[in-house]
Amino acid sequence: MDRESAPPEEKAPTLATVGVAKAFGPVEVLSDISLEFRAGQVHAIVGENGAGKSTLMKILSGHERPTRGQILLGGAPVAFAGPNDAERHGVALVHQELQLAPHLSVAQNMFLGRELRGRFGLDDRAMNARAAAAMGRLGAHVDVSAPVHRLSVAQRQMAQIARALDAPRKVVIFDEPTASLTPVEAGALMALIAALKQGGVAVLYISHRLEEVKAVADIVTVLRDGRWAATRPAAELRPVDMARLMVGRELSQLYPARAAAPTGEARFSAKDFTTDEQAAPASLALRPGEILGIAGLVGAGRTELFEAIVALRKGEGALTLEGAPVRFATPRAAMDEGVVYLTEDRKTKGLLLGKPLAQNLTLAALGKFTRRLVVDRAAEAKALEDATRRFDIRVRDPSIDAGQMSGGNQQKLLIAKMTLLDPKVIVIDEPTRGVDVGAKQQIYKFLADFAAQGKSVVVISSEMGELIGLCHRILVMRAGKIVGEVAGEDMTEQKIVELATGVAGAAA
Repeated sequence: MDRESAPPEEKAPTLATVGVAKAFGPVEVLSDISLEFRAGQVHAIVGENGAGKSTLMKILSGHERPTRGQILLGGAPVAFAGPNDAERHGVALVHQELQLAPHLSVAQNMFLGRELRGRFGLDDRAMNARAAAAMGRLGAHVDVSAPVHRLSVAQRQMAQIARALDAPRKVVIFDEPTASLTPVEAGALMALIAALKQGGVAVLYISHRLEEVKAVADIVTVLRDGRWAATRPAAELRPVDMARLMVGRELSQLYPARAAAPTGEARFSAKDFTTDEQAAPASLALRPGEILGIAGLVGAGRTELFEAIVALRKGEGALTLEGAPVRFATPRAAMDEGVVYLTEDRKTKGLLLGKPLAQNLTLAALGKFTRRLVVDRAAEAKALEDATRRFDIRVRDPSIDAGQMSGGNQQKLLIAKMTLLDPKVIVIDEPTRGVDVGAKQQIYKFLADFAAQGKSVVVISSEMGELIGLCHRILVMRAGKIVGEVAGEDMTEQKIVELATGVAGAAA
Protein backbone atom coordinates (compact mmCIF):
# COMPACT_ATOMS: atom_id res chain seq x y z
CA MET A 1 0.00 0.00 0.00
CA ASP A 2 1.50 3.31 -1.00
CA ARG A 3 1.59 6.32 1.38
CA GLU A 4 -1.11 8.26 -0.50
CA SER A 5 -3.63 5.42 -0.17
CA ALA A 6 -2.70 4.53 3.40
CA PRO A 7 -5.28 4.99 6.18
CA PRO A 8 -5.03 8.44 7.83
CA GLU A 9 -3.39 7.07 10.95
CA GLU A 10 -0.49 5.65 8.87
CA LYS A 11 0.24 8.84 6.95
CA ALA A 12 3.08 11.08 8.05
CA PRO A 13 1.90 13.66 10.59
CA THR A 14 1.37 17.16 9.27
CA LEU A 15 4.00 18.45 11.70
CA ALA A 16 6.36 16.66 14.07
CA THR A 17 9.32 17.24 16.35
CA VAL A 18 12.14 14.73 16.83
CA GLY A 19 14.36 15.27 19.89
CA VAL A 20 13.87 19.04 19.82
CA ALA A 21 15.71 21.01 22.51
CA LYS A 22 16.33 24.70 23.15
CA ALA A 23 18.90 26.41 25.37
CA PHE A 24 19.32 30.07 26.19
CA GLY A 25 22.94 30.38 27.23
CA PRO A 26 23.74 27.61 29.71
CA VAL A 27 20.08 27.04 30.61
CA GLU A 28 18.19 24.40 28.62
CA VAL A 29 14.50 25.30 28.74
CA LEU A 30 13.30 22.51 26.43
CA SER A 31 14.77 19.00 26.33
CA ASP A 32 14.31 16.17 23.82
CA ILE A 33 10.70 16.79 22.76
CA SER A 34 9.32 14.31 20.20
CA LEU A 35 5.68 14.87 19.24
CA GLU A 36 3.32 14.40 16.29
CA PHE A 37 0.55 16.76 15.21
CA ARG A 38 -1.96 15.35 12.73
CA ALA A 39 -4.42 16.83 10.24
CA GLY A 40 -7.95 17.22 11.58
CA GLN A 41 -6.87 16.99 15.23
CA VAL A 42 -6.70 19.54 18.03
CA HIS A 43 -3.55 18.75 20.02
CA ALA A 44 -3.37 20.69 23.29
CA ILE A 45 -0.07 21.45 25.04
CA VAL A 46 -0.44 22.16 28.77
CA GLY A 47 1.99 22.79 31.60
CA GLU A 48 2.87 25.27 34.31
CA ASN A 49 4.37 28.64 33.44
CA GLY A 50 7.96 28.02 32.47
CA ALA A 51 7.29 24.44 31.34
CA GLY A 52 8.44 25.26 27.80
CA LYS A 53 5.10 25.45 25.97
CA SER A 54 5.56 28.85 24.34
CA THR A 55 9.19 28.10 23.48
CA LEU A 56 8.09 24.95 21.66
CA MET A 57 5.42 26.87 19.76
CA LYS A 58 7.95 29.54 18.74
CA ILE A 59 10.27 26.86 17.41
CA LEU A 60 7.46 25.24 15.42
CA SER A 61 6.48 28.61 13.89
CA GLY A 62 9.98 29.83 12.98
CA HIS A 63 10.36 32.46 15.71
CA GLU A 64 13.13 30.45 17.37
CA ARG A 65 15.54 27.81 16.10
CA PRO A 66 16.08 24.62 18.07
CA THR A 67 19.47 24.05 19.66
CA ARG A 68 19.21 20.44 18.50
CA GLY A 69 16.63 18.10 17.02
CA GLN A 70 14.49 18.22 13.90
CA ILE A 71 11.16 19.59 12.72
CA LEU A 72 9.32 17.53 10.11
CA LEU A 73 6.62 18.98 7.87
CA GLY A 74 4.65 16.30 6.04
CA GLY A 75 7.39 13.83 6.99
CA ALA A 76 10.25 15.87 5.46
CA PRO A 77 12.83 17.81 7.52
CA VAL A 78 12.36 21.57 7.45
CA ALA A 79 14.25 24.52 8.94
CA PHE A 80 12.20 27.72 8.91
CA ALA A 81 14.22 30.86 8.21
CA GLY A 82 11.74 32.86 10.29
CA PRO A 83 8.01 33.29 10.96
CA ASN A 84 7.30 34.56 7.44
CA ASP A 85 8.96 31.46 6.02
CA ALA A 86 6.87 29.27 8.34
CA GLU A 87 3.71 31.02 7.16
CA ARG A 88 4.71 30.43 3.53
CA HIS A 89 4.92 26.74 4.43
CA GLY A 90 1.41 26.94 5.94
CA VAL A 91 2.30 27.18 9.65
CA ALA A 92 0.84 30.16 11.55
CA LEU A 93 1.10 31.16 15.21
CA VAL A 94 -1.48 33.24 17.07
CA HIS A 95 0.69 34.81 19.78
CA GLN A 96 -0.17 35.09 23.44
CA GLU A 97 1.30 38.60 23.42
CA LEU A 98 -0.32 41.14 21.12
CA GLN A 99 1.79 41.65 18.00
CA LEU A 100 -0.13 44.43 16.25
CA ALA A 101 0.96 47.92 15.19
CA PRO A 102 -1.24 50.12 17.41
CA HIS A 103 -1.50 53.13 15.10
CA LEU A 104 -2.44 51.14 12.01
CA SER A 105 -6.02 50.06 11.37
CA VAL A 106 -7.32 46.53 11.87
CA ALA A 107 -7.30 45.98 8.10
CA GLN A 108 -3.81 47.45 7.69
CA ASN A 109 -2.52 45.15 10.43
CA MET A 110 -4.21 42.16 8.86
CA PHE A 111 -2.50 42.72 5.49
CA LEU A 112 0.77 44.21 6.74
CA GLY A 113 3.52 42.95 4.45
CA ARG A 114 1.06 41.31 2.06
CA GLU A 115 -1.14 44.24 1.04
CA LEU A 116 -3.78 43.84 -1.66
CA ARG A 117 -3.23 46.02 -4.69
CA GLY A 118 -5.49 47.30 -7.44
CA ARG A 119 -4.92 49.23 -10.63
CA PHE A 120 -4.07 52.45 -8.80
CA GLY A 121 -2.13 51.22 -5.77
CA LEU A 122 -3.33 49.73 -2.49
CA ASP A 123 -6.88 48.38 -2.61
CA ASP A 124 -8.14 49.65 0.75
CA ARG A 125 -11.75 48.79 -0.08
CA ALA A 126 -10.90 45.12 -0.69
CA MET A 127 -8.71 44.90 2.43
CA ASN A 128 -11.40 46.51 4.60
CA ALA A 129 -14.07 44.17 3.23
CA ARG A 130 -11.96 41.08 3.77
CA ALA A 131 -10.91 42.21 7.25
CA ALA A 132 -14.53 42.91 8.23
CA ALA A 133 -15.57 39.46 7.02
CA ALA A 134 -12.73 37.79 8.94
CA MET A 135 -13.59 39.66 12.14
CA GLY A 136 -17.28 38.90 11.63
CA ARG A 137 -16.55 35.16 11.54
CA LEU A 138 -15.16 35.58 15.03
CA GLY A 139 -18.20 37.53 16.19
CA ALA A 140 -16.14 40.73 16.50
CA HIS A 141 -18.03 43.45 14.67
CA VAL A 142 -15.68 46.44 14.82
CA ASP A 143 -14.71 49.31 12.55
CA VAL A 144 -11.78 47.72 10.69
CA SER A 145 -10.65 51.14 9.43
CA ALA A 146 -10.11 52.33 13.04
CA PRO A 147 -6.63 52.25 14.60
CA VAL A 148 -5.95 49.19 16.71
CA HIS A 149 -5.13 51.22 19.84
CA ARG A 150 -8.81 52.18 20.09
CA LEU A 151 -9.85 48.55 20.50
CA SER A 152 -10.15 46.66 23.74
CA VAL A 153 -7.54 44.02 24.55
CA ALA A 154 -10.04 41.30 23.57
CA GLN A 155 -10.85 42.96 20.24
CA ARG A 156 -7.13 43.26 19.49
CA GLN A 157 -6.73 39.56 20.22
CA MET A 158 -9.57 38.83 17.78
CA ALA A 159 -7.81 40.96 15.14
CA GLN A 160 -4.62 38.99 15.70
CA ILE A 161 -6.48 35.68 15.28
CA ALA A 162 -8.19 36.98 12.13
CA ARG A 163 -4.83 37.96 10.63
CA ALA A 164 -3.35 34.52 11.25
CA LEU A 165 -6.34 32.75 9.69
CA ASP A 166 -6.84 34.98 6.67
CA ALA A 167 -4.80 32.68 4.40
CA PRO A 168 -5.16 28.87 4.09
CA ARG A 169 -3.04 26.99 6.64
CA LYS A 170 -1.81 23.46 7.21
CA VAL A 171 -1.06 24.11 10.87
CA VAL A 172 -2.46 26.79 13.19
CA ILE A 173 -0.92 27.26 16.64
CA PHE A 174 -2.97 29.07 19.28
CA ASP A 175 -1.02 30.30 22.33
CA GLU A 176 -3.52 31.25 25.07
CA PRO A 177 -6.05 32.57 22.51
CA THR A 178 -8.94 33.02 24.95
CA ALA A 179 -6.95 34.68 27.75
CA SER A 180 -8.53 38.04 26.87
CA LEU A 181 -11.94 36.72 25.83
CA THR A 182 -15.22 36.22 27.65
CA PRO A 183 -17.22 33.00 27.12
CA VAL A 184 -19.24 34.45 24.25
CA GLU A 185 -16.15 35.51 22.25
CA ALA A 186 -14.41 32.26 23.19
CA GLY A 187 -17.42 30.35 21.88
CA ALA A 188 -17.03 32.00 18.47
CA LEU A 189 -13.36 30.97 18.45
CA MET A 190 -14.25 27.38 19.37
CA ALA A 191 -16.64 27.23 16.41
CA LEU A 192 -13.87 28.48 14.13
CA ILE A 193 -11.44 25.86 15.48
CA ALA A 194 -14.04 23.16 14.81
CA ALA A 195 -14.24 24.39 11.21
CA LEU A 196 -10.43 24.30 10.88
CA LYS A 197 -10.39 20.76 12.20
CA GLN A 198 -13.14 19.74 9.78
CA GLY A 199 -11.08 21.25 6.97
CA GLY A 200 -8.10 19.02 7.77
CA VAL A 201 -5.95 21.62 9.54
CA ALA A 202 -3.70 20.46 12.38
CA VAL A 203 -4.46 22.68 15.37
CA LEU A 204 -2.00 23.12 18.27
CA TYR A 205 -3.61 24.66 21.31
CA ILE A 206 -2.04 26.08 24.47
CA SER A 207 -4.29 27.12 27.34
CA HIS A 208 -4.23 27.28 31.12
CA ARG A 209 -8.02 26.89 31.12
CA LEU A 210 -8.20 23.15 31.59
CA GLU A 211 -11.98 22.88 31.22
CA GLU A 212 -11.52 24.56 27.84
CA VAL A 213 -8.75 22.12 26.91
CA LYS A 214 -11.02 19.20 27.83
CA ALA A 215 -13.77 20.62 25.61
CA VAL A 216 -11.68 21.43 22.52
CA ALA A 217 -8.80 18.93 22.39
CA ASP A 218 -8.50 15.45 20.88
CA ILE A 219 -4.99 14.85 22.25
CA VAL A 220 -3.31 16.42 25.30
CA THR A 221 0.45 16.62 25.86
CA VAL A 222 1.75 17.71 29.25
CA LEU A 223 5.16 19.39 29.60
CA ARG A 224 6.85 19.74 32.97
CA ASP A 225 10.10 21.65 33.54
CA GLY A 226 10.90 21.66 29.82
CA ARG A 227 10.43 17.93 29.38
CA TRP A 228 7.70 15.67 28.04
CA ALA A 229 5.55 14.30 30.86
CA ALA A 230 2.61 12.63 29.11
CA THR A 231 0.55 12.43 25.92
CA ARG A 232 -2.98 11.09 26.29
CA PRO A 233 -6.32 11.16 24.46
CA ALA A 234 -8.33 14.05 25.92
CA ALA A 235 -11.24 11.67 26.52
CA GLU A 236 -9.12 9.86 29.15
CA LEU A 237 -8.27 12.99 31.15
CA ARG A 238 -10.30 15.13 33.50
CA PRO A 239 -9.09 18.68 34.17
CA VAL A 240 -7.93 17.57 37.62
CA ASP A 241 -5.86 14.81 35.99
CA MET A 242 -4.21 17.37 33.69
CA ALA A 243 -3.45 19.60 36.67
CA ARG A 244 -1.89 16.70 38.57
CA LEU A 245 0.33 15.81 35.61
CA MET A 246 1.33 19.46 35.16
CA VAL A 247 2.51 20.11 38.69
CA GLY A 248 3.61 16.58 39.59
CA ARG A 249 1.56 16.58 42.77
CA GLU A 250 -2.00 16.54 44.02
CA LEU A 251 -3.79 19.87 43.95
CA SER A 252 -6.14 20.69 46.79
CA GLN A 253 -9.25 22.76 46.19
CA LEU A 254 -8.51 25.53 43.68
CA TYR A 255 -10.35 28.28 45.55
CA PRO A 256 -9.71 29.06 49.23
CA ALA A 257 -12.57 28.74 51.70
CA ARG A 258 -14.75 31.82 51.41
CA ALA A 259 -15.23 33.85 54.58
CA ALA A 260 -18.70 35.05 55.51
CA ALA A 261 -19.84 38.11 53.58
CA PRO A 262 -18.92 41.23 55.55
CA THR A 263 -21.63 43.57 56.76
CA GLY A 264 -21.57 47.13 57.97
CA GLU A 265 -20.67 50.46 56.41
CA ALA A 266 -18.97 50.77 53.07
CA ARG A 267 -15.29 51.63 52.98
CA PHE A 268 -15.35 52.87 49.38
CA SER A 269 -18.22 53.93 47.15
CA ALA A 270 -18.94 55.46 43.76
CA LYS A 271 -22.25 57.18 43.09
CA ASP A 272 -23.55 58.18 39.66
CA PHE A 273 -20.09 57.74 38.19
CA THR A 274 -19.73 58.13 34.44
CA THR A 275 -17.05 57.78 31.77
CA ASP A 276 -17.04 58.72 28.10
CA GLU A 277 -17.82 55.08 27.24
CA GLN A 278 -20.69 54.53 29.69
CA ALA A 279 -24.34 54.39 28.72
CA ALA A 280 -25.56 55.13 32.26
CA PRO A 281 -24.10 56.31 35.58
CA ALA A 282 -22.73 53.55 37.80
CA SER A 283 -23.05 53.25 41.55
CA LEU A 284 -21.36 50.69 43.77
CA ALA A 285 -20.16 50.20 47.34
CA LEU A 286 -17.40 48.06 48.81
CA ARG A 287 -17.02 46.94 52.43
CA PRO A 288 -13.84 46.10 54.37
CA GLY A 289 -12.95 42.43 53.95
CA GLU A 290 -15.16 42.04 50.88
CA ILE A 291 -14.24 40.58 47.47
CA LEU A 292 -16.52 42.14 44.87
CA GLY A 293 -16.61 40.64 41.37
CA ILE A 294 -17.23 42.57 38.15
CA ALA A 295 -18.53 40.48 35.24
CA GLY A 296 -19.59 41.29 31.69
CA LEU A 297 -18.78 40.68 28.05
CA VAL A 298 -15.95 42.37 26.19
CA GLY A 299 -16.91 46.00 25.65
CA ALA A 300 -19.28 46.08 28.64
CA GLY A 301 -17.24 48.89 30.23
CA ARG A 302 -15.76 47.03 33.22
CA THR A 303 -12.15 48.14 32.77
CA GLU A 304 -13.13 51.62 31.60
CA LEU A 305 -15.21 52.26 34.73
CA PHE A 306 -12.45 51.38 37.17
CA GLU A 307 -9.72 53.08 35.13
CA ALA A 308 -11.82 56.25 35.37
CA ILE A 309 -12.33 55.83 39.12
CA VAL A 310 -8.53 55.79 39.66
CA ALA A 311 -7.98 58.65 37.15
CA LEU A 312 -6.40 56.60 34.38
CA ARG A 313 -9.09 58.03 32.08
CA LYS A 314 -11.72 60.77 32.30
CA GLY A 315 -14.66 60.23 34.61
CA GLU A 316 -17.17 62.16 36.68
CA GLY A 317 -19.10 61.30 39.83
CA ALA A 318 -19.01 61.19 43.61
CA LEU A 319 -16.45 58.97 45.38
CA THR A 320 -16.17 58.34 49.10
CA LEU A 321 -13.39 56.62 51.06
CA GLU A 322 -13.78 55.77 54.73
CA GLY A 323 -16.94 57.88 54.76
CA ALA A 324 -15.31 61.06 53.42
CA PRO A 325 -15.60 62.48 49.87
CA VAL A 326 -12.51 62.00 47.69
CA ARG A 327 -11.53 62.94 44.18
CA PHE A 328 -8.48 61.54 42.43
CA ALA A 329 -6.89 63.97 40.02
CA THR A 330 -4.18 61.46 39.08
CA PRO A 331 -3.48 57.74 39.55
CA ARG A 332 -0.75 58.76 41.99
CA ALA A 333 -3.36 60.55 44.12
CA ALA A 334 -5.48 57.37 44.19
CA MET A 335 -2.46 55.31 45.28
CA ASP A 336 -1.58 57.84 47.96
CA GLU A 337 -5.11 57.47 49.35
CA GLY A 338 -4.77 53.67 49.38
CA VAL A 339 -6.73 52.78 46.23
CA VAL A 340 -4.63 50.75 43.76
CA TYR A 341 -5.47 49.33 40.34
CA LEU A 342 -3.61 46.33 38.87
CA THR A 343 -3.98 46.47 35.11
CA GLU A 344 -5.14 43.59 32.90
CA ASP A 345 -2.20 44.37 30.58
CA ARG A 346 0.77 43.67 32.83
CA LYS A 347 3.24 43.39 29.92
CA THR A 348 2.80 46.93 28.57
CA LYS A 349 1.16 48.86 31.42
CA GLY A 350 1.95 47.02 34.65
CA LEU A 351 5.64 46.20 34.46
CA LEU A 352 8.81 47.50 32.81
CA LEU A 353 9.84 44.27 31.11
CA GLY A 354 13.32 45.54 30.25
CA LYS A 355 14.13 46.45 33.87
CA PRO A 356 15.25 44.24 36.79
CA LEU A 357 12.80 42.81 39.29
CA ALA A 358 13.83 45.08 42.14
CA GLN A 359 13.24 48.26 40.14
CA ASN A 360 9.82 47.00 39.06
CA LEU A 361 8.91 46.03 42.61
CA THR A 362 9.71 49.38 44.22
CA LEU A 363 8.69 51.77 41.45
CA ALA A 364 5.21 52.62 42.78
CA ALA A 365 6.52 53.01 46.36
CA LEU A 366 9.87 54.58 45.47
CA GLY A 367 9.59 57.18 48.23
CA LYS A 368 10.02 54.41 50.80
CA PHE A 369 13.38 53.48 49.26
CA THR A 370 14.85 56.91 48.57
CA ARG A 371 17.20 58.76 50.90
CA ARG A 372 18.21 62.29 49.81
CA LEU A 373 17.21 61.57 46.22
CA VAL A 374 19.32 58.38 46.15
CA VAL A 375 17.71 54.95 45.96
CA ASP A 376 18.73 52.69 48.84
CA ARG A 377 19.71 49.61 46.82
CA ALA A 378 20.23 47.50 49.93
CA ALA A 379 16.67 48.22 51.12
CA GLU A 380 15.41 47.54 47.60
CA ALA A 381 17.21 44.17 47.52
CA LYS A 382 15.75 43.28 50.93
CA ALA A 383 12.25 44.17 49.71
CA LEU A 384 12.72 41.91 46.70
CA GLU A 385 13.94 39.08 48.91
CA ASP A 386 10.87 39.47 51.12
CA ALA A 387 8.51 39.68 48.13
CA THR A 388 9.93 36.61 46.40
CA ARG A 389 9.46 34.63 49.59
CA ARG A 390 5.99 35.99 50.45
CA PHE A 391 4.57 35.69 46.92
CA ASP A 392 6.63 32.67 45.82
CA ILE A 393 8.16 34.49 42.83
CA ARG A 394 10.32 31.79 41.26
CA VAL A 395 13.49 32.97 39.53
CA ARG A 396 16.89 31.36 39.20
CA ASP A 397 18.60 34.76 39.27
CA PRO A 398 16.96 37.79 40.99
CA SER A 399 18.99 40.17 38.80
CA ILE A 400 17.14 39.21 35.58
CA ASP A 401 14.72 41.57 33.84
CA ALA A 402 10.99 41.17 34.45
CA GLY A 403 10.42 40.22 30.82
CA GLN A 404 12.48 37.05 31.27
CA MET A 405 10.02 35.61 33.80
CA SER A 406 6.97 33.48 33.10
CA GLY A 407 3.52 35.06 33.06
CA GLY A 408 2.61 33.69 36.47
CA ASN A 409 5.73 35.10 38.10
CA GLN A 410 5.19 38.46 36.36
CA GLN A 411 1.68 38.59 37.79
CA LYS A 412 2.92 37.78 41.28
CA LEU A 413 5.55 40.54 40.94
CA LEU A 414 2.81 43.00 39.92
CA ILE A 415 0.76 42.05 42.99
CA ALA A 416 3.83 42.41 45.22
CA LYS A 417 4.60 45.81 43.67
CA MET A 418 1.18 47.25 44.47
CA THR A 419 0.96 45.76 47.97
CA LEU A 420 4.14 47.66 48.94
CA LEU A 421 1.78 50.66 49.03
CA ASP A 422 -0.22 48.98 51.85
CA PRO A 423 -3.51 49.70 50.07
CA LYS A 424 -6.98 49.79 51.57
CA VAL A 425 -8.72 49.03 48.27
CA ILE A 426 -7.25 46.69 45.62
CA VAL A 427 -8.78 46.57 42.13
CA ILE A 428 -7.29 43.71 40.10
CA ASP A 429 -8.23 43.33 36.43
CA GLU A 430 -8.03 39.79 34.97
CA PRO A 431 -5.89 38.47 37.86
CA THR A 432 -5.00 35.12 36.30
CA ARG A 433 -4.82 35.86 32.57
CA GLY A 434 -2.09 33.65 31.04
CA VAL A 435 -1.36 32.01 34.40
CA ASP A 436 -1.09 28.27 35.03
CA VAL A 437 -3.25 26.35 37.47
CA GLY A 438 -0.61 26.20 40.22
CA ALA A 439 -0.03 29.97 40.14
CA LYS A 440 -3.80 30.57 39.91
CA GLN A 441 -4.29 28.73 43.16
CA GLN A 442 -1.63 30.91 44.81
CA ILE A 443 -3.10 34.17 43.46
CA TYR A 444 -6.57 33.24 44.69
CA LYS A 445 -5.10 32.66 48.15
CA PHE A 446 -3.33 36.05 48.06
CA LEU A 447 -6.64 37.78 47.26
CA ALA A 448 -8.48 35.88 50.00
CA ASP A 449 -5.69 36.78 52.45
CA PHE A 450 -5.98 40.48 51.51
CA ALA A 451 -9.70 40.33 52.32
CA ALA A 452 -9.00 38.48 55.58
CA GLN A 453 -6.64 41.34 56.53
CA GLY A 454 -9.57 43.74 56.13
CA LYS A 455 -8.64 45.09 52.72
CA SER A 456 -11.40 45.62 50.13
CA VAL A 457 -10.86 43.76 46.87
CA VAL A 458 -12.46 44.20 43.44
CA VAL A 459 -11.89 41.41 40.89
CA ILE A 460 -12.66 42.16 37.24
CA SER A 461 -12.63 38.88 35.33
CA SER A 462 -13.81 37.23 32.14
CA GLU A 463 -13.73 33.83 33.89
CA MET A 464 -17.10 33.31 35.52
CA GLY A 465 -15.86 30.32 37.50
CA GLU A 466 -13.17 32.53 39.01
CA LEU A 467 -15.69 35.16 40.10
CA ILE A 468 -18.09 32.57 41.51
CA GLY A 469 -15.29 30.77 43.37
CA LEU A 470 -13.76 33.91 44.92
CA CYS A 471 -16.31 36.64 45.39
CA HIS A 472 -18.92 37.47 48.00
CA ARG A 473 -21.11 39.09 45.33
CA ILE A 474 -20.83 39.98 41.65
CA LEU A 475 -21.96 43.06 39.73
CA VAL A 476 -22.73 42.40 36.06
CA MET A 477 -22.21 45.05 33.38
CA ARG A 478 -23.71 45.22 29.91
CA ALA A 479 -23.22 47.93 27.28
CA GLY A 480 -21.76 50.44 29.71
CA LYS A 481 -24.28 49.86 32.52
CA ILE A 482 -24.41 47.88 35.75
CA VAL A 483 -27.45 45.72 35.02
CA GLY A 484 -27.62 43.50 38.07
CA GLU A 485 -26.06 41.96 41.15
CA VAL A 486 -25.84 38.28 42.06
CA ALA A 487 -24.94 36.77 45.42
CA GLY A 488 -25.39 33.53 47.32
CA GLU A 489 -27.29 30.86 45.40
CA ASP A 490 -27.82 33.25 42.48
CA MET A 491 -24.07 33.26 41.72
CA THR A 492 -24.30 30.85 38.79
CA GLU A 493 -22.88 31.03 35.28
CA GLN A 494 -26.40 30.93 33.83
CA LYS A 495 -27.57 33.94 35.85
CA ILE A 496 -24.41 35.92 35.01
CA VAL A 497 -24.71 35.17 31.28
CA GLU A 498 -28.40 36.10 31.28
CA LEU A 499 -27.59 39.49 32.80
CA ALA A 500 -24.47 40.01 30.63
CA THR A 501 -26.32 39.27 27.39
CA GLY A 502 -29.77 40.51 28.30
CA VAL A 503 -31.24 37.22 27.09
CA ALA A 504 -33.11 35.08 29.61
CA GLY A 505 -32.09 31.44 29.42
CA ALA A 506 -28.94 32.29 27.41
CA ALA A 507 -26.87 29.67 29.22
CA ALA A 508 -29.55 27.00 29.26
